[in-house]
Amino acid sequence: MQSVARLSVALIVLTSIGCGTQPTPRSAPSEADAPVAAAIDPDGMSDIQRDQQQIALAARDTLFKRLSARLMEILNEGGASQAVQVCKEDAPRLAAEVGEEFGVSIGRTSHRLRNPQNTPPSWAQLPVDRRVDEAHYFALDDDRLGALLPIRTLEACVLCHGPKDEIVPEVRASLISHYPEDQATGFHEGDLRGWFWIDVPVPNG
Repeated sequence: MQSVARLSVALIVLTSIGCGTQPTPRSAPSEADAPVAAAIDPDGMSDIQRDQQQIALAARDTLFKRLSARLMEILNEGGASQAVQVCKEDAPRLAAEVGEEFGVSIGRTSHRLRNPQNTPPSWAQLPVDRRVDEAHYFALDDDRLGALLPIRTLEACVLCHGPKDEIVPEVRASLISHYPEDQATGFHEGDLRGWFWIDVPVPNG
């Protein structure tokens, strides 16, 4: 039972970073080509920016909880390989639902992608290239707020993202099937694994 619980946590984090899809795949630009967004000091945020920050955090938490619940449901019904399929099919749908609910754009990305379509938005490319390991916020066009929120590798995450020869065979086979270009292995506990990104417009009212 303990191993199943650890696998469940690992698959939850698997979904949280880089397993869903985004509408338009693109090649990552170099640092020289990546547009630079103005970073915002959280201590110097305006009232509106603080409201946007709270929306970003709430959207991230909501997406994580819904992905977690869906994965636990599938794990109980069909096992680990079906849960990996949830990452591919359900994660983008849930992200779209959460985005519509909160009025934001939201996704997951990494410096070592599992799904090549999960490249970051242009404003986040440079900090991703630099592998920033703390929450960063950016002033975007039309007074939008960009949030880049890191996720670190937990002990259980190495079951899906650790050295290839240490990943559970059933999960490894499913990953090879769904993500033949997978770069998201070889991580160890505590490593920076990736980020949630959230693009928040000015709240109505």
